[in-house]
Order: sequence, then structure tokens, then C-alpha cells
Amino acid sequence: MNRSADETNRQSLQVDLGERSYTIHIGALGIREPAEFAKLLDPLIAGQQVAVITNETVAPLYLDAVLGALGQRQVDVYQLPDGESHKNLASFEAVTTFLLEARHNRTTCLIALGGGVVGDLCGFVAATFQRGVDFIQIPTTLLAQVDSSVGGKTAVNHPAGKNMIGAFYQPKAVLADTTVLATLPPREYAAGLAEVVKYGVIDDVEFFRWLEANVAALRSRSSDALQQVILRSCASKAKVVSEDERESGRRAILNFGHTFGHAIEKLAGYGQWLHGEAVAIGMVMAADLSVRHCGFAQVDALRLRHLLEALGLPVTLGDQELETQAMIEAMGLDKKVSDGQLRFVLARQLGEVYVCDDVSVQTLKAVLDPSQS
Repeated sequence: MNRSADETNRQSLQVDLGERSYTIHIGALGIREPAEFAKLLDPLIAGQQVAVITNETVAPLYLDAVLGALGQRQVDVYQLPDGESHKNLASFEAVTTFLLEARHNRTTCLIALGGGVVGDLCGFVAATFQRGVDFIQIPTTLLAQVDSSVGGKTAVNHPAGKNMIGAFYQPKAVLADTTVLATLPPREYAAGLAEVVKYGVIDDVEFFRWLEANVAALRSRSSDALQQVILRSCASKAKVVSEDERESGRRAILNFGHTFGHAIEKLAGYGQWLHGEAVAIGMVMAADLSVRHCGFAQVDALRLRHLLEALGLPVTLGDQELETQAMIEAMGLDKKVSDGQLRFVLARQLGEVYVCDDVSVQTLKAVLDPSQS
């Protein structure tokens, strides 16, 4: 992973994956200025066919400018409804049919213009359409910019579990224009900060401390603070992905809080909780499990909880408590299960986590229902 910066204060870093390596561009990239944005897009697109996959919320904001940057190519646009509930096989089939009817071929390039749902779905279509075509990520939410657009995990949800159908497939590039974050609703913005906090817990205690000290700047969406968190989050993820692209080992640490979070999303109904909100609650549960199972300091579990609360994130299910056995069964269908054994990412200390597969059912139930412990 290599970083660079240019005179416009844009920054970039390289995800090192051999022939699948690519660059993440971060900063004010000129997404609203077609001539400027074209300087980034043109070198990435080999052919004359492009399909932009977006949704009904993002399209009115940025689609025209992106189309202007694409010039005289054949460009077709597919707009999804907004929301996690549309990240499914029906949408996958609809986008694939759209590409076939528009006569796109193996030289086409797909562009994901949107948040994590659009990026994950578009990437999965790109991985499978005519056995694989190029795609570019233009993430428009904070969560997508710091997490889901980086690393090549593409997928759709199944009623039995989140992201159960997908592929590892890397983009040609990620273009993270920080100016788009000004239009995010507060709830969406806060949801992205959950994944930012995760990197401090799993890999970088100094970053965690920096987040604690800069809550006000993050809540006010300071451009300098945002550029810092996006760069540091992407750098952490790029480093882990470069070491373990297909999650055979170390990459699993990126799932801190996600085993709980994915079960919450599934049982509550996709879209009831935003992904980042479910992960925030899941990280609090994972921290509690870490205290009970491996001696994680209670004071640090409280620091994590307080930081998430300070950033505007939920830390409990509130009045939407989920049945304990249903949670355990939902976690049993998670992708992180190995040979029938639940695996959790637990914290030994802030900045150091590990994958654990020997948590007792009794301890897990105590986390899910503290009143029974």
C-alpha cells in the first residue's frame, strides 16, 4: 500500500494486489465538474460502452455531472430504488437483463454511483456479467468511502443472511469525492462513522484516541477531519486486504461487530437498521463478549460505547429487543461460521483483536440478554 498527495490536497493510496492492484483517490475530486472529473475517469475506461448503476436518491444529485464526464461513449443508466431491501437477487437479475438488452459486451465498464448497496450490487454484476467486466466505484456515502467500496467484496443479500451470494472482485479504481458527504442525511452520515471507529479498535489505537479527541470536528463534518478519517480508514483496510484478499486469515478482523450486526439486520428486517447502526450495536456486544471471554478492559469497552454515542450512533436495540435464540440461530448462518462453529472477532485491547471460535453458549447468551447473567 502506497500513499501520495498532490498540490490540490487530493490524496491517493494504492491497494497492492499484483495485477489486480488499484488506486483509491480521496478528496475534492471535482465530481460536479465534468471536465475535471473526466481526467480521472478517462484513463480507467478501455472501451466505448459504459453502464452507470445508481439509485433514485443519488441520481438527481450527481448523475448529470458524471454523464458529462463520460463524453461521447455509449452510456446507459440503471436506477435502483434506494435502500438495503433492494440488494437482492431480483435486482441483480434486473441489472443483468438491462445490460443484455442494451447490448453491452465484454469491453463494457460498469460504474457504481452510490452507497454500499449500489457498490456491492454493481460489483457483483461486474464479477459475473460475461464472466467479468471492469467496474469503477464512485462511493457517495461515508460508509462506502471508508469501507464497502474498498477491498473487492461484492454481494447481494438472501432472506437467510446478509451478503450470502457474491464474489471477491476488485474495482479498477475508487473515486471518493469528499464533497458529496455534505448532502448526506445525519443518520446516514453517522452510520458511516461506525466503520471508522472499527478501524481504531482493530488496528490503530492512536487513531481511536484521535477520534475521541475530534468528535466535534467529525459531528460538524469538517473537511480536514473527513479527509483524515477516510484516508486512515482506507489505509487500514487496504493493508489488511493486501495481506489477505480472500479472507482466509487476517482479513477476518475487519468483521469486528459484524457477526452480531448482520444478525440484527436480518432479524429486524433489512433497512430497519442502517448497516452502520447495526455494526455500532454489534461492536458494543462484541466488546462486552471480549470483556467476558478474554479479559478486555471494561473501561475500554465503555470508551468504545461512549465514542459511538458521542458520534450519534445507537449502542443498544432499545425497544426492539430481539429474541436470544433467534440471534444465535441467525449468527449460525453468518459467513464467518467455520465448520459449524461460530467465530467472533474479539478485542484483547484497543488496537488488537483476534478471531475466536471457543465462546460458550452460556457466555454468548449473557451478552445477548444481560438480565440473565
